[in-house]
Amino acid sequence: MKLADDGFLDIGVSRLEYKMIGPRPDEAATFVLLHEGLGSVGLWGDFPLRLAAATGLGVFAYSRSGYGRSSPSMLPRRVTFMHEEARDVLPRVLDAISLRRGILLGHSDGASIAAIYAGSAADHRIRGLVLLAPHFFTEELGIAEIARMREAYETTDLRAKLAKWHADPDNAFENWSGPWLDPAFRQWDLTEELAYIRVPILIVQGDQDQYGTLRQVEVAQEECYCPVEAVILKGIRHVPHREAPEATMAAIVDFARRLQIE
Repeated sequence: MKLADDGFLDIGVSRLEYKMIGPRPDEAATFVLLHEGLGSVGLWGDFPLRLAAATGLGVFAYSRSGYGRSSPSMLPRRVTFMHEEARDVLPRVLDAISLRRGILLGHSDGASIAAIYAGSAADHRIRGLVLLAPHFFTEELGIAEIARMREAYETTDLRAKLAKWHADPDNAFENWSGPWLDPAFRQWDLTEELAYIRVPILIVQGDQDQYGTLRQVEVAQEECYCPVEAVILKGIRHVPHREAPEATMAAIVDFARRLQIE
């Protein structure tokens, strides 16, 4: 299909919103953006535009089921939801946009989905991974932060704020918090998938990330057999592309340049 600048993809029973910037995936190398647990196409802000301008590559972003203007997801979501997104949905999205070659760029849960995919599928189209504040295993501080977010959702104006970005904020919030706060999720671990990744990885992590410690980066460096570069940003929390946009973009641009992908 020939992608418009924005629209919807029908993937199975889901209708997923997307935004496309720059050359199309069937013409040139493309960043495929995978948003965080409460993210969407809109919540990337101007990051896709800046990324396209800085690298000259195409940038494709989509909202997973339950987020943004995409169709709702079926609830409750299972604790294996990120594996399902990586193994069942993402490859169909890549095929639907006729991706020829590119880089998966994920933030938070989206970074985990990118890692699962790269460690599960020998997809020659994927030349590298950019992982912003990724999760590779659960940590108690992250679980505690999500529990605080659930309390805020129930007692503050957080729901109204999310309603600006999600057609169904309740579906979006439960999509994310439900699995993470399931006691079974404490066993969630991507160590095995990391060992099977065969493309270079760039990790950008804030040293004050409230959802994960720098042990996340160390585990990737210990378990991966591929090159793993890490940029640790001092004083930065969980959203490096918004909190430290220049440093984050510089790291991504340099990484993409060295991949010699165009």
